[in-house]
Amino acid sequence: MESLTQTIQAVPLNHYILLSAIIFSIGVMGVLLRRNAIVIFMSVELMLNSVNLLLTAFSVYRGDASGQVFVFFIMALAAAEVAVGLAIIVMIYRNTNSIDINVLNRLKW
Repeated sequence: MESLTQTIQAVPLNHYILLSAIIFSIGVMGVLLRRNAIVIFMSVELMLNSVNLLLTAFSVYRGDASGQVFVFFIMALAAAEVAVGLAIIVMIYRNTNSIDINVLNRLKW
C-alpha cells in the first residue's frame, strides 16, 4: 500500500485536478448535447467518476481516508442510479420504441 501512495504522490496534484476537470467537462457536454438516454447516463457516470478521482487524489495527498469513504458512497449511489435508470429506459423503450429523449413529450397526459 505504501508504494501505491508514493506512486500517486509522485504525480503532482495539479495533474489530477486537470484530468478530473477534463473528464467532468466531457460528461457535461455529453449530457447537454446528446439526445440518447443511454449516452446521457454514461455521461453522468463520467462526471461521477471524475469526482471520485479527485476525491481519491485529495485523500491520498492529505493522508486522510475520508475522501475514499465518500468515493465508496458515490460508487454505491452510481450503482443504484444505473439500476433505476436502465429500468426507466427499458420502460420508455417499451412504450415509445425509442430511447431518444425528444420522444418523451409524447408521454404527457
